[in-house]
Amino acid sequence: MILSRVQKAAKKGEKLLAILLDPDKSEIAEIQEIAKRIDTIKADFILVGGSFVENNLTEHFVIKLKKHTTLPIILFPGDYSQITNEADGLLFLSLLSGRNPEYLINQQIKAVPYLKNSTLEIIPTGYILIDGGTKSSVLKVSKTNPIPQSDIELAVATSVAGMYKGKQLIYLEAGSGAKNSVNSTMIQEVKKQINIPLIVGGGIKTKEQLKNVYNCGADVAVIGTAFENKEF
Repeated sequence: MILSRVQKAAKKGEKLLAILLDPDKSEIAEIQEIAKRIDTIKADFILVGGSFVENNLTEHFVIKLKKHTTLPIILFPGDYSQITNEADGLLFLSLLSGRNPEYLINQQIKAVPYLKNSTLEIIPTGYILIDGGTKSSVLKVSKTNPIPQSDIELAVATSVAGMYKGKQLIYLEAGSGAKNSVNSTMIQEVKKQINIPLIVGGGIKTKEQLKNVYNCGADVAVIGTAFENKEF
């Protein structure tokens, strides 16, 4: 069980690493080489998803990826149409930082027919966008504003509200290709106030930044663009 593994690791202080792959940015012909690189950096999970992905591309991508890795593959969908039963799990995301009903509940309702008879492990996740210094694709699609890096109080309150609503994970995300990762104080303060695992992603470009994210309290760190750019 994916969630159980994350929860147990968080209790023990064991830090986990997830690599985010966007099927729209990764060539299927290169999947074998991508899988080898992921093995080299000893990741724990692979997240698959993106804001703009062609129909059926996610499923083809996951099927191919499964042939070259034994790591759990978790869907990180930008749209319900990206759901495929070929993966192992699904971050069932609610965009808590935004006020667009499409990403608070409408996408989740649209996903129900795909999930009713699914074997995917469905993991309720509070997804919180933090200003990473760029207009990420998530912002363009969701038409919502991120939480400013300076508004620690709002980030904490949003995270705690997500926990109270029954989310099993909180995900602080600075956005794809972010100039700035989620700041240290925000990670620390959110971690102090929640008793569920914390995921942090976006803008992590160096091993030093990765270490800092862990030291500040992240239980799972996510690397996407830096992996695509072969910086890790």
